[in-house]
Amino acid sequence: MVTVWEGGILTKYFYTGIRVRDLERSIEFYRKVMGMKVTRRGRMHHGGVWVELKSPASEQRLELNWYPAESKFFTRYRKGEELDHLAFRVSDVGHAFKEIVAKGARPEVEPFREDRYEFAFASDPDGIWIELIGRTKA
Repeated sequence: MVTVWEGGILTKYFYTGIRVRDLERSIEFYRKVMGMKVTRRGRMHHGGVWVELKSPASEQRLELNWYPAESKFFTRYRKGEELDHLAFRVSDVGHAFKEIVAKGARPEVEPFREDRYEFAFASDPDGIWIELIGRTKA
């Protein structure tokens, strides 16, 4: 689904990230039980690990996020905290971040670059994190 906000920022719902306690156990579950395939994986700058999975017949992605105890994003497990974030692709992360914060989103992590991408995080009124992701210009 593509949405255009009043400010002209084009967004596209991209994927859902969930927080997992045991990364390998979760990968095994989504592969063997749900029939998904691991498509990408990587490390976050703060030490966390992410793994992206897809079902063969779907464009939607599931991202598993694991955070070590020393990460600022680590929290003790509490039922109901599995949803880590919803990701939206945007053409200009900095502009989109300013716009959604001005409209009421709570800023969480200011825009930053990692490899070929720029990211920022804000949260909705219930505390659900919203990731803004865009490719950086070469």
